[in-house]
Amino acid sequence: MRTFLQHRRLGGRQTGLSFFGVVFIGAIVVFCFVVGAKVVPTVVEYQAIRKAADRAAAGTTVAEVRSLFDRSAAVDDISSIKGSDLAVSKEGDKVVVAFAYNKEIALFGPAYLLLKYTGRSR
Repeated sequence: MRTFLQHRRLGGRQTGLSFFGVVFIGAIVVFCFVVGAKVVPTVVEYQAIRKAADRAAAGTTVAEVRSLFDRSAAVDDISSIKGSDLAVSKEGDKVVVAFAYNKEIALFGPAYLLLKYTGRSR
């Protein structure tokens, strides 16, 4: 441990963060946490939609695919997209279910975060 005189002879420079630096870093961490807390549920819902689209692809007609998706959406509490929003097509003998939707998240004041989700069945 240095004494006061040794500290003065070595130049007396202090290192570390200032109070304002700590406040600034803390504000950035809190902002990232708040945005993350709002984004995570939309990612979880997107994963549920992908699984529901995979299950719905087992249908043989467009009406059946949409009905299967709506049943899965009711169980998984999916509210961003409905069976009527799906694009159902066939590639060879395989049914492909595609979807795309936007999710807006209010940040503060007039600022919003826009997330664009797209996907298709496997």
